[in-house]
Amino acid sequence: MYRSVRFALPLLILMQANSAWSQETEAIEKALQHRLIDVDHAWNEVQDFTEARVLPMPEVTTVEAWEQYIEGRRQAALKDVVFRGEAANWRDAKKKVEWLETIEGGPGYKIRKLRYEAIPGLWIPAVLYEPDNIEGKVPVVMNVNGHDGDGKVADYKQIRCINQAKRGMLALNVEWLGMGQLRTPGFNHYKSNQIDLCGTSGVALHYLYMTRGLDILLEHPHADPNRVAVAGLSGGGWQTIFISSLDERVTLSNPVAGYSSYVTRAEFISDLGDSEQTPVDLAMVADYNHLTAMRAPRPTLLTFNADDQCCFKADHALAPLMQASQPVFDLYGKGSNLRSHVNEDPGTHNFLLDNRQQFYKMLGDHFYAESDDYSADEIASEDELKTKEELHVEIPEDNLDFHKIATKLMESLPAPHILSIEGRRDNLASVLRLEPYQAQAVQSDDLEIPNGSARGVRLKIGTEWTVPATEFTPEGNVKSTVIMLADEGRGSTAKAIAKSLNESQRVLAIDPFYFGESKISKRDFLYGLLVSSVGKRPLGIQAAQVAAVGEWVKAEHQGPVTVQAIGPRTGLIALTSAALNPELFQSVQITGGFKSLKEIVEQDMTVSQAPELFCFGLMETFDIPELTSLALPCKVSNQ
Repeated sequence: MYRSVRFALPLLILMQANSAWSQETEAIEKALQHRLIDVDHAWNEVQDFTEARVLPMPEVTTVEAWEQYIEGRRQAALKDVVFRGEAANWRDAKKKVEWLETIEGGPGYKIRKLRYEAIPGLWIPAVLYEPDNIEGKVPVVMNVNGHDGDGKVADYKQIRCINQAKRGMLALNVEWLGMGQLRTPGFNHYKSNQIDLCGTSGVALHYLYMTRGLDILLEHPHADPNRVAVAGLSGGGWQTIFISSLDERVTLSNPVAGYSSYVTRAEFISDLGDSEQTPVDLAMVADYNHLTAMRAPRPTLLTFNADDQCCFKADHALAPLMQASQPVFDLYGKGSNLRSHVNEDPGTHNFLLDNRQQFYKMLGDHFYAESDDYSADEIASEDELKTKEELHVEIPEDNLDFHKIATKLMESLPAPHILSIEGRRDNLASVLRLEPYQAQAVQSDDLEIPNGSARGVRLKIGTEWTVPATEFTPEGNVKSTVIMLADEGRGSTAKAIAKSLNESQRVLAIDPFYFGESKISKRDFLYGLLVSSVGKRPLGIQAAQVAAVGEWVKAEHQGPVTVQAIGPRTGLIALTSAALNPELFQSVQITGGFKSLKEIVEQDMTVSQAPELFCFGLMETFDIPELTSLALPCKVSNQ
């Protein structure tokens, strides 16, 4: 009897302790569920933040002033957006083109297969539609396509190329990265940001595959360099405006439902572009308004669709582009060279008959103005369409892709350095585009927990951001304050908070930009891309927010401040914040953090999973060990 009681008492005490622990954890979970901001609050903040930083159009009154200004924008886009890092060497690499078999096309033209390198080791399959009995100099057209899995085989693209060839033009049908024959996992467009992480521009691959295509067309003995056109739908529309604004060899451009101003995109979420359409720093260098106006006075047809179910609907996308560009075309006395067309039939996302015939008319008016027999009516060619097998072009099995390129680039990273510790911190701040903030509590709601107190705190960070937080204070003496953040949001941290409270630590659980209650409610990662395009970095914003919260805690409470991050993403945020502010935190404890930034590429992650991880150039100069050493004397543990 005595023995059974002796063993039962400890068991009873343990059960009571577990029950108390469970009740405390449940109370903490309930407190964490208390919302401090509306569901759309973070979305509204990032809309305002990005829109305010898009480069506005200038007011110019002379052609000379405009050309001086816009040439600066063109060169800045090429130097500071496209040809960064290794991309400058890719640009200057020796060109390779291999002409393969020629197959029968249809009446009046043949199809020549070819492959060419966009950069060394990355081959692009393409087909050239060449008129029979070609004489003299003729117009050339590069035809690009958007996010269509059929790629160069898409029927509406083939018909366009056939019609060009039957009108006497050289029509190049190129395969876009990630589509058609290049539709492989490694060419997922959201993996191009792996290249950005290495300090090289991912968008350079898109640009170079197009410039090489133009090179091929213009090296043809019958090419007329004064009659060079580019056209494409959707992502092909983006390619069209991107290449035809920055490469002055393009004399006529027809982007179809492919883009809108960054200001428009901040408001209309359907227009938010993928990685290539929202490249790092472009919006601070040149908005798409600038790129459109950059076309002046060269003939440009902007085509949009009235009921576009995809993106860039005519009623909101077209007007801002025309308002920005028409005055510039007018300056040159070439106002009629800028045209627009709104498709009503079918009005959906398309480059079908009506839109194609508008393009043919544009070609006729500017490339065949002296011809009396040119017609913009489409020539029926459906029975001449080729199959995927017929248009297949052999490419090497070891062809490079975004992931393979990033893997090669990171082999020698981070690069050696000779900077002092302070110089390294300044470099890190520059990479993160750091903008220091101050935090201010603008709302405090009392909450209930057993054996302590709790409150919800809404922290205003600077003038543009809000960080919701929940503060828990244990009974008795408080040893220190823990700032806690987690990949799954602060709502997932109840057990960790309970443990810290039982160790007499105050806990401030926060949701920085993009996490938990601060998650962007609509198309979140695309806004992450837009933040980078307007010249800031999500990781820099997050690290600065954590530092601002740390300063607020120090002013609000006595004792040391530590940081606990649960997960690799918030772990990197905490580590970079400590590396930039080594005296602010006594320690940083990371659970499940990266041991190396190379794991991001090794795990083949995409920017859609975690935008802040793909901070441009971070791996070029830093890795986890370097960041950890920069944090000293703050003690960093990474379990």
